Amino acid sequence: MACYGKIFATIFVVLNLKTFVEGAPQVPCYFIFGDSLLDNGNNNDLNTTAKANYPPYGVDFKDGRPTGRFTNGRNTADFLAEYLGFDHYIPPYASVKDSEILEGVNYASGSAGIRNDSGSHLGDRIYLGKQLENHQATISRIANLVGNTTSAKKHLNKCLFIVGIGSNDYINNYLMPEIYPSSHLYTPSQYATALIDQYSQHLRTLYEDGARKVALFGLGQIGCIPAELQKHDTRRCVSSTNNAIQLFNSKLKSLVDDLNTHFPDAKFTYINMYSISSIIDPLSVFNRPCCNVLETMPEGQCVPGETPCFLRGIYLFYDNFHPTEIANRIATNRAYNALLPSDAYPMDIHHLIRTNNVVYDE
Repeated sequence: MACYGKIFATIFVVLNLKTFVEGAPQVPCYFIFGDSLLDNGNNNDLNTTAKANYPPYGVDFKDGRPTGRFTNGRNTADFLAEYLGFDHYIPPYASVKDSEILEGVNYASGSAGIRNDSGSHLGDRIYLGKQLENHQATISRIANLVGNTTSAKKHLNKCLFIVGIGSNDYINNYLMPEIYPSSHLYTPSQYATALIDQYSQHLRTLYEDGARKVALFGLGQIGCIPAELQKHDTRRCVSSTNNAIQLFNSKLKSLVDDLNTHFPDAKFTYINMYSISSIIDPLSVFNRPCCNVLETMPEGQCVPGETPCFLRGIYLFYDNFHPTEIANRIATNRAYNALLPSDAYPMDIHHLIRTNNVVYDE
């Protein structure tokens, strides 16, 4: 646990940031890949129970209506758009217009994982490989706008890319042995290695498609989410789950070194959400959700139409899986502008976007 002085300093900085930074964006474009922590509406029309397009989700977002974000207000992708200086949020792939794609697209999908089968018991989802296919379709649309694929990839060289995925490969795969075989086939270390090997291939594809500034968000303390506490009937974080998560995070951090070595014209960085989430804990009510949650499918999500807790600003979790807006805000601030050296490696997003641009070679 960090000292309260650091926590209050973080809150002070965060709450004094303007909603949108004035002036031109710090990058011309911003693309988002991931799961429900970043999804802003891509699951709304999918045949899945993993969707958040109903109240009380979105109660604090703009006019108080749900958008498909799995929280009461803004998510990490939204806050980062604000810090980057955009005057709008990046639209979801499901509804993005040609006039918008030059500034970025959000491909994230609730229940999606690195593995194609993760989250499949919940219904349809856009797993990471499919998100990359969607991005390639976007590149073709950009090429039509700017003249050709080479010009499109030169444009993408200047963009920020963030990827936050892997939670469902544990929550909705490895930690569900009654549905998925992965925990019977792999030790925790073997599973983390298998995930990182597959993730690495996807990131190399992203690089080949023009990405040169990429922030990879590690996994938070999944052993501390309300769903895990209830599952294990405890008020203390589940150490076996967190240990498995740390194996993944450690290998992801090593992958960042490997990618930076093999692709010197690009810069990848690791955002340590595990460490960041450990310092958010003392701020909030962290062992139970703000909203009343369903006990049947989709178990752990908010009960439709019910009023959530009143003091949402002191809760870490909105439902059994997803952070509240205030937790998203604090975490994103530290990803963008690191409070501690451990928050990001080798640099935070503020410094990542200031690395020299590299032009695409056909």
